[in-house]
Amino acid sequence: MRPTILMVDDHDGFRARARVMLERAGFDVIGEATDGATALAAAARLRPDLVLLDIGLPDLDGFAVATTLRDRGGRERIVLISGREAADYGGRVERSAADGFIAKQDLSAERLREMLAS
Repeated sequence: MRPTILMVDDHDGFRARARVMLERAGFDVIGEATDGATALAAAARLRPDLVLLDIGLPDLDGFAVATTLRDRGGRERIVLISGREAADYGGRVERSAADGFIAKQDLSAERLREMLAS
């Protein structure tokens, strides 16, 4: 069975490129969201294996979305993504409710598989 992903990012071009790369590598992108509120609704409805979650969203930031997902008791893995490096956020990435972080330029199917397996 192909792992399922909810992709949350407000940049259309990034979502399109990531979808193609991930689906070619054996993932099933079952939903997309462009803001935090839509992401929370989609995660509850779709129940993905993994939420690929941009930190910089127009309404809630990715940290707040990750915390809400965890508070709801969801079992999905949460991977924060950003065009910036984790160090740019101080210790917020490490203290977040997310399972991991990948800089957008380093996103790969292999890295996501590793995070799903851990």
